[in-house]
Amino acid sequence: MTRDFIVRPVDPEADGPALHALFGDEESCRYLTRPAMPSVADTVAMLREWMGDGTDINWVIADTPDGPALGRVSIYPRGRNNVWEAACMTVPAARGRNLATRALALALDESFRLGARRIMADVDPDNLPSARVFEKLGFTLEARLRGEWEVHIGIRDSLIYGLLRDDPRPWRNWPD
Repeated sequence: MTRDFIVRPVDPEADGPALHALFGDEESCRYLTRPAMPSVADTVAMLREWMGDGTDINWVIADTPDGPALGRVSIYPRGRNNVWEAACMTVPAARGRNLATRALALALDESFRLGARRIMADVDPDNLPSARVFEKLGFTLEARLRGEWEVHIGIRDSLIYGLLRDDPRPWRNWPD
């Protein structure tokens, strides 16, 4: 798979201003559990909150090692049975480059190397771009949980996607 980007650990203070283009944008945050952040400082605080305990993958996508963040991928243990959860987003200006899918493929390989047995994704049924990312990566749609989330846009269903350690990894066959 051709790499015209890098992934690196999130640095909330350094990456917050660039990621505010994502987390400060109402449309980009439509399917998150909370609305867009009103300020860069709020985005930085949210990124700090999401940093976890160091056992998860919490990366930004960028063009160069010191370049601005173009998006974020995260895969983190859910605390039981080696089941992890995946999420990804790209800033509006970087969309159309397939960055989320390609960066998430790297994170999936790393997660399985770290011991994940199953990786799941919880996607809003109306978030078609996110559903397409997980489907491209070989995730199976396993369930629709009706009325699962009460969030800033109302009561929402969840589509649950899953990928097992032994499932095919289609990204390994993608042309360069």
